[in-house]
Amino acid sequence: MTSSTTTTAPTTAPTTAPTTQAPASSTTSSTSSVTNVAHVISTKKAGAKAKKKKARKRGLPTRRRALLKARSRTGAPYVYGGNGPRAFDCSGLTRWAYAKVGKYLPRTSSAQAGAVKRIRSPKRGDLVFFHNRGRVYHVGLYAGKNRVFHASRPGKPVGQERIWTSSVFFGRA
Repeated sequence: MTSSTTTTAPTTAPTTAPTTQAPASSTTSSTSSVTNVAHVISTKKAGAKAKKKKARKRGLPTRRRALLKARSRTGAPYVYGGNGPRAFDCSGLTRWAYAKVGKYLPRTSSAQAGAVKRIRSPKRGDLVFFHNRGRVYHVGLYAGKNRVFHASRPGKPVGQERIWTSSVFFGRA
């Protein structure tokens, strides 16, 4: 029995020694593996964040995306008949912004007024039509809180300002 116990002991000892050495050498490789795995995970997280951000933008209503596109042109000069991307008139700005998000509007403000559905309660990005005696003379994008984002007149760049009159109606493309 002693000889069988002796046989078992040497078998156990060599098995323990290589097992102890194996983790030591695999610790170095596992450290680099952990680093690689961490890099892959962080890269995947970064990619996932970018996808979420794009999804959020895609998840925005068309009117909000159009307003964001128009705001990207803040400071562009007003030019009569300008339809972007470097210079705009009022209907050129609204047409350009909506075209960038896949909605096509007619060229003039009065034609745009006829092409949209009139609404009573505007949301950001809806169209604001200014009129006088039944004639539409200006259009912009509703920016919320009684403000309009538009290309207003020569000498004044594209920007946002308070709606200055009550002679307006709103439309949704």
